[in-house]
Amino acid sequence: MADNSNAPVIIKRKKVIAGGGHHGGAWKIAYADFVTAMMAFFLLMWLINATTEQQRLGIAEFFNPTVPLNKISGGGSAMFGGDSVLEEQILAYSGAGGLPTSLKGQPEPVEFQQPGQGTDDGLEEGLAEIKDLLIGGGGESLLSDNLMKHVVTRVTDEGLVIEIFDSETARLFVEGAADPMPILLDLAELMSEVSNLVSNRVAVEGHVRSELITVRETQAWPLSANRADTMRQLLEIYGLETDRIARVTGHADREMVSNIPRDLRNNRLEIILLRSDR
Repeated sequence: MADNSNAPVIIKRKKVIAGGGHHGGAWKIAYADFVTAMMAFFLLMWLINATTEQQRLGIAEFFNPTVPLNKISGGGSAMFGGDSVLEEQILAYSGAGGLPTSLKGQPEPVEFQQPGQGTDDGLEEGLAEIKDLLIGGGGESLLSDNLMKHVVTRVTDEGLVIEIFDSETARLFVEGAADPMPILLDLAELMSEVSNLVSNRVAVEGHVRSELITVRETQAWPLSANRADTMRQLLEIYGLETDRIARVTGHADREMVSNIPRDLRNNRLEIILLRSDR
């Protein structure tokens, strides 16, 4: 009979995995959260790229619970206030959407005064209606989707500022010159019509982006001034009275709206409907 006293001892160590089952499921929850976050991020990037600045502002206001449901008119006669957008003459002005009742037909120009506290609440009716007419605050905008990409409005101590700027797909002027592109003619005609809804004086200001450092002699000052004067001429051609022009100014690249000096967004015109005390 064989002696097994010197046989090697084999020890099996069984590895115990915590969680049991299918090796635990905590990683699946973390992965699902990651995928959801990435999907939300890409949706946000798409939304930013597919909308205009005015549309993004509207989306932001929608998610702000402190913003009222309507500024001037919500398009209803009940809880929202205002008139229906389906009233007569809604298609006569621009081919789409409705106008506030007070602006239908041939209204008498009104003059807006100094508002209280620098907010929309203190604005006179003419200024508030023009602002909403451009950005669609009353339901519809006079600007087509193509033109809306070039326009933003804001209220300052000086008055209502209507800012028109370059985009990657469409320029207001020929590069390096003051010759207007077709889209600027359309914008100038609309700005003239809007300006004639009030009797206030108008200021036109030109801004350009920074030039390349290799440029020997800067043309920013004369270029911005010439572009502002071109806009002044177009406004007058389309019906704005000459004596309503208060000033025409070129600011070169001294007042940029983008932190990137060469950003096209810095190429812009500002049409300011001045307050009566300016």
